[in-house]
Amino acid sequence: MATETSEHHEPSSSSSSTTTKNPLVLHLHEKLSSCSTLIESGDEKSVAELVDFIDSVSDSAVSNHEDSDEQGNAVEVLSETHKFLLSPSLDQAVIDALSFELPKAVSKFAGLSNECLRIADSIIDFFIENCSPRDMLPILCEALDSWNGMVHAYDFVAPLLSGISKVLLAIQRRHFEQVKVAVPVILNVLKAVCSEFSARDTECMNLFIRALGIADSIRAICAKLEGRVLEKLRDVLSSYILQIMALLSLVLGCEIPRCLPLVSRLSEFFPFCGLSYLGLITGSDVDEMTRTFVAEEEDDYMRCLSYIKHGAAISVIWGHISVNVARAAGGDVSTVKDEILSNQTERWQAVGMLKYIFSFVDFPWELKKHAIDFLLCITDGNIARNCNDEDTDCSIYMPNLYAALQAITMVIMYTPDTVLRKNAFEALKRVLADIPTSQRFEIFQALITNSMSSPMTALLLDLVRSDLYKEGFQRTATGKDEEKQANKAAPLWVARALELVELVFRPPKGGPPSFPEHGDAVLAALNLYRFILMTESAGKTNYTGVLSKKNLEKAFNEWLLPLRALVAGIMAENKDDHDPLVMDTVCSLNPIELVLYRCIELVEDKLKHPA
Repeated sequence: MATETSEHHEPSSSSSSTTTKNPLVLHLHEKLSSCSTLIESGDEKSVAELVDFIDSVSDSAVSNHEDSDEQGNAVEVLSETHKFLLSPSLDQAVIDALSFELPKAVSKFAGLSNECLRIADSIIDFFIENCSPRDMLPILCEALDSWNGMVHAYDFVAPLLSGISKVLLAIQRRHFEQVKVAVPVILNVLKAVCSEFSARDTECMNLFIRALGIADSIRAICAKLEGRVLEKLRDVLSSYILQIMALLSLVLGCEIPRCLPLVSRLSEFFPFCGLSYLGLITGSDVDEMTRTFVAEEEDDYMRCLSYIKHGAAISVIWGHISVNVARAAGGDVSTVKDEILSNQTERWQAVGMLKYIFSFVDFPWELKKHAIDFLLCITDGNIARNCNDEDTDCSIYMPNLYAALQAITMVIMYTPDTVLRKNAFEALKRVLADIPTSQRFEIFQALITNSMSSPMTALLLDLVRSDLYKEGFQRTATGKDEEKQANKAAPLWVARALELVELVFRPPKGGPPSFPEHGDAVLAALNLYRFILMTESAGKTNYTGVLSKKNLEKAFNEWLLPLRALVAGIMAENKDDHDPLVMDTVCSLNPIELVLYRCIELVEDKLKHPA
């Protein structure tokens, strides 16, 4: 480390409590004195013995956190260690040897008290000031990465984060390379220890404040750079900020007022990093900042950024929640909403980014509620499309749109908030309506096929029925304006509507559907089939093919009769059973039986009297 040498002197302990009666402190003095003697002769075994002793003190204090004597011992041992290091006669070789192990050892005391945290910070600061910063950075990162298995690991991490923020500023060369090595370690540890937080909000806030200190250091380093290296380091800072934003929202998002000051601090970095709300919510800023790392095959770096798209999306939602946050970010959420409303492509991109919020199980419901509100704002029902629906191709956006819709269905199914459920369903309808008619069938088909919830499947089938009506199927089939409608084709996917009915009656994994778990879906499928059958009959059309003899016979023999046999069997088997659960099942079959027999009558009539 430091190359300077000096004549060795035994460190004076006059500043220590040489007359102390505490055997632990006396033992510490012996260990420290042994270190200063043996390290000079090349024997560093004494360092390991010193660290084992210090670890035993911290372990005992952590295990007996209500024992005042144990806590007092911890403070004394830390204080005497710090005094030893401050001795002006301490040899640089001893400092260098201790710097490899003591930062980790003293950090284990950090959660015991504010005094222990203060002394641990001071000891780490001492090594940063007296050792090579390029050596101290990997030492601190290695110590940080050793958190696994520790009790209250977030306390252990805190002084090491502050140490890294300071040592980064002390590095003189190859800044980008040094920062890029440290950031993955920091983010991986933060992501892991954040899962431990519950009620300890104070410790949580303090940890994020220290993480923000690292961002401040990276920004300060950027002032020393220029050209391509500056651009790359700003990309690192951007990704760091977005990952922290996601973690902060994950841990503290349920306490929005408490979270806002930290969110504002994070948002202040956006103008410096060249991040905009429009770029974040459409994902273009994230794609731009990560392109370099992907091109350079920085797999290790990319793995630590698993939440940056979550962070990008939630950053805009925070701006939607608070005008002060938006002001700190240098953005105007209202302007962004207007821009997205007028641009269909950007709207699809925004919906694709919002899926990261809706699909993240651990994000607080309160934030998801605001995200749904934002989604309603950018799909306000009177969307101005820039191009004709028939000519619009959203194929490249379909995977993200499907994933977003599926995530919204999860919100609908699992939220305990009635208002959120209602708004999420409205958002689902609006997003579906914004997908071109020619490609909407694939979305419906995928959602229904992969639905694990019978009530959700029923809602989707009801939307299909509503969609058929709104798309003009009803007007055409009922014969209104017959001349005008004569040359008008039915909606492009109407001809495949029966495929959605079959997904319920004959599931891809085998059928028929089981009861009572699939009762809602079956009733919705019956209602959809009846609607199509009656509409085509009334309009004397056959856009869906429902009236062809082949399809009528298929529906009768493969869908309706097996279903009738299943329902009749369940009803007969349980007619005399008065168990409340069984009676509920029988009652739930009554409306199914009613619609089922009506469908059978309609099909039989059409088979007897074909058009």
